[in-house]
Amino acid sequence: MSESESVSMHWQSPISPGISWYEATVPDRPAYPAMPGSRRADVAIVGGGYTGLQAAYNLAKGGADVTLIDACRCGDGASGRNGGQFGTGQRAWADEAEEVLGHERAQLLFDMAENAKRYVLDFASAHGIDIEFVPGQLSVGHKKSLENDYRSHVEAMAERFGYPHLSFMGREETASRLGSSHYHFGIRDTGTGHIHPMKLLVGLAKQAALAGANLYEQTKALKVEKKGGAAVIETSRGTITAERVLIACNAYIGNLEPVTASHVMPIRSFIGATPVLTDHPEILPGGESVDDSRFVVRYFRKSKDGRLLFGGREAYTADNPRDISSHIRRQIREIYPALANVEITHAWGGSVGITMPRQPFFREVMPGVTSIGGYSGHGVMLSNYCGKLYADLALGSATELDLLKDLKIPAFPGGTRFRSALLFLALSWYALRDRL
Repeated sequence: MSESESVSMHWQSPISPGISWYEATVPDRPAYPAMPGSRRADVAIVGGGYTGLQAAYNLAKGGADVTLIDACRCGDGASGRNGGQFGTGQRAWADEAEEVLGHERAQLLFDMAENAKRYVLDFASAHGIDIEFVPGQLSVGHKKSLENDYRSHVEAMAERFGYPHLSFMGREETASRLGSSHYHFGIRDTGTGHIHPMKLLVGLAKQAALAGANLYEQTKALKVEKKGGAAVIETSRGTITAERVLIACNAYIGNLEPVTASHVMPIRSFIGATPVLTDHPEILPGGESVDDSRFVVRYFRKSKDGRLLFGGREAYTADNPRDISSHIRRQIREIYPALANVEITHAWGGSVGITMPRQPFFREVMPGVTSIGGYSGHGVMLSNYCGKLYADLALGSATELDLLKDLKIPAFPGGTRFRSALLFLALSWYALRDRL
């Protein structure tokens, strides 16, 4: 199969349930061949999401011989199936990070995320990739007790972090911008927005291939080890011998590499898409994306053509629900009663990689082998930028990745046998607190 040949629109990923609205609206998603046999490379990359593909593109552009493999298809993981929201800053608010890390480090991490935002938009613009960017994001509060935190955050971002794009919304403005009175207050962010993630993924993969990166799909990495000074990846299609390896599997690390697996935990998240809401112009009239204050966060937005894309059910296991649509529709109904019986045209899910402190994981897990992931639901910008920064690092440049290396990311407790059960109990407790 040639790199330019497209596969059927009915491709069902074996690792992520459902056919997404994103997949259904990308007219040309090229398929890349399986690796034809053992090979050598300067850099080998495991994982065909944003991190791996950005690394492959920038390394190949810099003259490196790059081989990237994916166990399924590029974009079958979170990169091609996520909520599409940029957000601002890291997963934790900058003023929260300031309390733990001090102002200087918190500012540097915030600036890194802002650089990531600009990088993604500039990359798409430079390569003519229509990512359907829509500006604006609303962060809304479901508990009255959080109001002072939200007000203080707006002030801190303007006064201490140089970010003037936030404004506090009272109950009336929040209801008007949402088209719902379900939330008490919120923050409007005019300095960010949301995108069509699969269009970015497809365009990025095409650019990586054009730059000279060797992209191989349906080639599963089975083992990574050091042999005679080189790194060797044993795959389902032969071996790859390379000077450097980037592990960019994130939530799909499985048993490939134990250090990453102990620090990055997969959780399941699910999204549903409605038909175009022609009869409901009051819903998100400004087109902003939304995230709420629940620990088990609900996130939703309108697509550029006016559909509601609603994500709100996280499962802290590797299992998939039998009926994604009913769970999503129930949560939509809580916020938008008028959509109680709305059709769900597409329902899909996938795994998101989280860490204990919800900060990115970056580590050299063995000499010459680096792992990056754990973006904790904040990866649309950060994963792209971290892939680019890894390429810069491999090509000999100083990068902002050192900021992530210095973060304290503890392993999940319980080891491989009990950590999923312990996480389930802990996060179920937080989900219960969301209701109180």
